[in-house]
Amino acid sequence: MADPEKQILRALDTYKSAVLAKNVETFMHLYDKDARVFDTWGIWSYEGAAAWRVAVEGWFASLGSETVRVTFDGVKIVGDEDFASVSAFVRYAAVSAEGVELRSMQNRMSWAMKSKSHVLRIVHEHTSTPIGYEDTKAIFQRDVKG
Repeated sequence: MADPEKQILRALDTYKSAVLAKNVETFMHLYDKDARVFDTWGIWSYEGAAAWRVAVEGWFASLGSETVRVTFDGVKIVGDEDFASVSAFVRYAAVSAEGVELRSMQNRMSWAMKSKSHVLRIVHEHTSTPIGYEDTKAIFQRDVKG
């Protein structure tokens, strides 16, 4: 496995563990200070890590005693030591303090990553869900064929 691939797989693991622990510091360590984030929810873009941090803090705080278990599927990695991209299908599952899965959703995520001090950091993140033709509602569960 090439070093960039190892770094990206490690970043995906860090993302999962930081979300589960609601650890804003570890989560934000993945992002470049000038990162642009196109999130699925509520706003067109977050310009810079400081703006994204506010949204992440709000997300984690809104969970109360719940945690979120993140899993990645269909991960595709392209790049080298200086610049890389990754795309994946992501499942977010809310879990009660008692360990019961309460609800889940899936979306699509892409990262553009650039090397800063020999570490790949996210300079752009894009998450989305497809919109149904018939009802124009977001589709939060992926058909395995799609």
